[in-house]
Amino acid sequence: MIVGDRKPLEEILNSIKDYKKIMLMGCGGCVTVCFSGGAKAVGLLASQIKMARKKQGRDIEIIECTPERQCEYEFIDALKKDIESVEAVLSIACGVGVQTMNERHPRTITIPGLNTKFMGYPVEHGFWEERCAGCGDCVLEWTGGICPIARCAKKLLNGPCGGSSDGKCEVDKDTDCVWQLIYDRLKSLNKLDNLTVVREAKDWRTSTNAGQRKIKFEEAML
Repeated sequence: MIVGDRKPLEEILNSIKDYKKIMLMGCGGCVTVCFSGGAKAVGLLASQIKMARKKQGRDIEIIECTPERQCEYEFIDALKKDIESVEAVLSIACGVGVQTMNERHPRTITIPGLNTKFMGYPVEHGFWEERCAGCGDCVLEWTGGICPIARCAKKLLNGPCGGSSDGKCEVDKDTDCVWQLIYDRLKSLNKLDNLTVVREAKDWRTSTNAGQRKIKFEEAML
């Protein structure tokens, strides 16, 4: 799922300093699961903003809402009247939600209240790790289901660097070297031969290096 982290309160306050009436909009999707953008997060942030503005001697009116998904028109269009009644929308959804709002409701600026981080795996309650970088050319078939692009600090595709030691990453000694994990996994599957196959260079054009990416699913087109 997409994992986000709320921006510092001071940064948020500065981004809305010129407004007296805003909408604080969360999202019922991924950011609700990672506790950064659901209804509870909306309520908490609204209270913090109001208290901070009260200390400044400046009142602010906040409309709170959390559509099921902020990245789809059908859910945010239902809020059209309220959106048009405010000076700005403060979004605590991912960056896709912010851009969808600005595209669909261009007369009202939507400001990000989150930093979108990565696509992550819930290691334990309240703790996520990046597991997918969305590179568009998946290599998990031959790496034992473990991604070297998202989980290697150097994004190496042909084995560990010379700095890894005792199965740990050179960049962060508390992080397992992903290529050690890949080797151990392939060994347990009796598929170490995967590491001896000479493969073509990865096509990085499917990643963000080639600019904006698009997918069209013809069967779903109206």
